[in-house]
Amino acid sequence: MSKTRLLAALGVLLGVGLFAAVAMFGIHNDPSELPSALIGKPFPEFSTGSVDDTDTVITRADLLGKPALVNVWATWCISCKVEHPVLNDLAKQGVVIHGINYKDTKPEAQRWLTDFLNPYQLNISDPKGTLGLDLGVYGAPETFIIDKKGVVRHKFVGVVDQQIWREKLAPIYQGLLDE
Repeated sequence: MSKTRLLAALGVLLGVGLFAAVAMFGIHNDPSELPSALIGKPFPEFSTGSVDDTDTVITRADLLGKPALVNVWATWCISCKVEHPVLNDLAKQGVVIHGINYKDTKPEAQRWLTDFLNPYQLNISDPKGTLGLDLGVYGAPETFIIDKKGVVRHKFVGVVDQQIWREKLAPIYQGLLDE
């Protein structure tokens, strides 16, 4: 066998092995359960504007007092549009939800909230993604659950639908209401 064929065969074997390793890792790991270094730690300090108006400044202190979902969303995010009606339903049921509008413009975010309704008690503007970076956000949508002291208790990556809410997030959120 020539050197070229031997190298090609080794390359193919290496590629197949790498593919198999990645596939096995993916089969046994839920991408919605990406680890977060923030679990059990305070929500990061921040001071930024509100999507709702230009004069309001929102800080970490504004998140304190009640357990809440903190939902990272954007108008450019197709999955966020799928998730949004569920968030509206949860807000109508009394679930406290704060939004972080991620890498977006205020006019587009305001138009989105007018067109699709606003489930957020606070609308945090993060146009450059600075807060998202501090949170370890991979993209939108991502949802954090914080307790009344602002400690991050859970992170969920992906669309929150009724099943995810019922089976994964509601038990955590409800447990925090009892603390």
